[in-house]
Amino acid sequence: MHEMSVALSVVDQVERAAQSRGMAGVRAVHLDIGELAGVVPDSLVFCFELACAGTVLEGAALTTRPVPGRASCAPCGRAWATGMPPDMVCAACGSAASELLAGRELQITEVHWANPADPPAPTPATHPEES
Repeated sequence: MHEMSVALSVVDQVERAAQSRGMAGVRAVHLDIGELAGVVPDSLVFCFELACAGTVLEGAALTTRPVPGRASCAPCGRAWATGMPPDMVCAACGSAASELLAGRELQITEVHWANPADPPAPTPATHPEES
């Protein structure tokens, strides 16, 4: 199940971003998942919960948005929904698809941060004692 490795990668990226921004936690992560990306959203949500344990993302929600596959044909300029399995032949002219326009996405689109980390407590100044 490669959804676990995807979940671990998402957690790692968001965790690094949280550290660089001084954030203490994450409330939610939103992902766009292309229908041709080979990722099962329900499995990814399950794996994400496990991958978040013990990190600043613990308890964060994962929301996924499906991105339909789309292909285009250079000879006639037509674009169409590819579906799954992908239909890579142009119905108008019979040419093979020239380009896959959408559907392979696996992208973090939004992160909802928790409150910033508390600033460290001031360290009392030490003064040499006078004799």
